[in-house]
Amino acid sequence: MPKTKKTDEKEKKVKSSGKGERFADMSANAVIIDEAAIEKGLTDEVVNESKTPKGPRTRGKKYLEAKKIINGKTYPLKEAIEVIKKASFAKFNESVEAHLNVSEKGLSGEVALPHFQGKTRRVVVFDENVAENLKEGKIDFDILIASPADMPKILPFAKLLGPKGLMPNPKNGTLVPDPKKALANFSGNAIHYKTEKDFPLIHTIIGKINQPTEELEANFQALVKAVNPKNIKKAVIKSTMGPGIKVTF
Repeated sequence: MPKTKKTDEKEKKVKSSGKGERFADMSANAVIIDEAAIEKGLTDEVVNESKTPKGPRTRGKKYLEAKKIINGKTYPLKEAIEVIKKASFAKFNESVEAHLNVSEKGLSGEVALPHFQGKTRRVVVFDENVAENLKEGKIDFDILIASPADMPKILPFAKLLGPKGLMPNPKNGTLVPDPKKALANFSGNAIHYKTEKDFPLIHTIIGKINQPTEELEANFQALVKAVNPKNIKKAVIKSTMGPGIKVTF
């Protein structure tokens, strides 16, 4: 009698192994298990778990020597700058950095340092030409200054400008009643400072290690004045490669 489809399916479901037990025929949906691969995976997992965690960063000999010169003390500003110069060990003209622990997050602003020449920035005032370039996706500026009346025309480009931090904003002085007058605030010696996103900390550069001490001192004092001494809990200055020095101001 010819096998029907139903009979054939029944025979596939149950077969004898020749040892009395029965098992389902899974050949149609077979899963191939690579035992060697599993064993290797478990071995790798054990190896990964047994890895020794990384220890603290090891500082170089020159850095440690510079740290000895600083000696962990708090210095008056002028003396701190002189110690930084003495402790500098890099083979390039390091930047001098200021790090401020302030009273709250969200502090920001612009300050013109009397003896600082930063990177040349392309500053433009919003007008029809700028709008046409933005329609084509072109951004040929580093800072965009506008008035509140311009914002309805700028908002359509928010997705283009926002991620790059180029939207005019009253906090950083780029959204003002008189944009052309504000251009003077963004000269080559002006820097923008702001706290970290999640912490009340400000980090910025105030000059170069080869500048006269008096110039670096004046730049730091200008920064402190802009931030407001009442907002500053702690101040540290350092060279690019060197350790920090706590300063009084």
